[in-house]
Amino acid sequence: MDHFTYKDGVLHAEDVPLPAIAEAVGTPVYIYSRATFERHARVFRDGLSAIPDKHIAFAIKANPNLAVLNVLSREGYGADVVSGGEMARALAAGVPAKDIVFSGVGKSRGELAQGLDEGIGQFNIEHEPEGAALSEIALSRGLKAPATLRVNPDVDAGTHAKISTGMKENKFGVGIDSAPDIYGRLAKLSGLNLRGLAVHIGSQLFDLAPMEAAFERLGALVKQLRDSGHPITHVDLGGGLGIPYKAGEDHPPSPADYGAMVARVTRDWNVRLLFEPGRVIAGNAGVLLTQVLWVKPGASAPFVIVDAAMNDLARPAMYDAWHDFQPVQRTGERMTASIVGPVCESGDTFAIGREIEAVGPGDLAVFRTAGAYGATMASTYNSRALVPEVMVDGDQFAVVADRIPAGTIMAAERVPDWLR
Repeated sequence: MDHFTYKDGVLHAEDVPLPAIAEAVGTPVYIYSRATFERHARVFRDGLSAIPDKHIAFAIKANPNLAVLNVLSREGYGADVVSGGEMARALAAGVPAKDIVFSGVGKSRGELAQGLDEGIGQFNIEHEPEGAALSEIALSRGLKAPATLRVNPDVDAGTHAKISTGMKENKFGVGIDSAPDIYGRLAKLSGLNLRGLAVHIGSQLFDLAPMEAAFERLGALVKQLRDSGHPITHVDLGGGLGIPYKAGEDHPPSPADYGAMVARVTRDWNVRLLFEPGRVIAGNAGVLLTQVLWVKPGASAPFVIVDAAMNDLARPAMYDAWHDFQPVQRTGERMTASIVGPVCESGDTFAIGREIEAVGPGDLAVFRTAGAYGATMASTYNSRALVPEVMVDGDQFAVVADRIPAGTIMAAERVPDWLR
């Protein structure tokens, strides 16, 4: 459920008509609903009610906007970060350092030091040299770094190849067969408080079976490590629960379904469980508002050319992803069209030959389910402005990220004297 609904034929975000935002801010623009973020955060937390000891850390890569992080921090969420920049964002948004988990396969020494200096709650170690470096840096500060070892369980998540992370061909974690030896060596390092394991097999999962298989393998490893004398107190189960992007498509498992499976599989683990939801919290909490520039005849269907482009919403170009396209003002008429943006790439295509509600030049429309992996993946390709973001709260709204024009970006560039 979200809070983007039609009222008197006009699409609203909560109680704000979207034309009012277009008039004030221009298009394209991302629009977020505070009420939807709060609802999704609570539904996910409630779905884990059967798990007695847990910590939920929002995956910042899904949506790193400071206002969004502030809303989720107020809901008691920590942060799963994968860079020093994301760590700084989490702290700036009010997330306590102890509630930050540092994941990611390519942490630099500087970022490891940053996490130690900030006193973050956990490092998820991706491979043995990283663990050795973390121990060394911690010792130089007189610290012991709280850490888990990320394990690759070699489970096919059944998702898009570019967001699959739990197979042996993927770059993440250490192989589950080599994990006991690596864990044993890392546990001896005096700069580490190695206290458990981490896993994440992929994103946008519609089937709990691969997750359950991965967690079963992890549970066996927990027992093996304990039998070898290692105290295991924390296990990070990652995220990955999917959301519906297409109206009428099958719904993924609910947070309650997911929580029941986790509670059953982990009932004898006696650990603190960590969770890293991202898309399931943020996806349906945002839309990308755009304006139709032109309707151009095509060989098989007309092209609806909008002012949003692949630089604003990259998922269709990267993953052939579907985003529902709806007019802001309902017309009741239908048309079949290809929806494209103005960027000089054939890949700047949002839909091909799709049946949609009819639109014409000047009309406003939205791409739905754009609150996750939308603005965070935006660029300035073709020297386009960086897309702004707006947060709605009831009948009020505010710009929470400015539109950054090409001129501002050029101001950061220099032509050296020897080229003048």
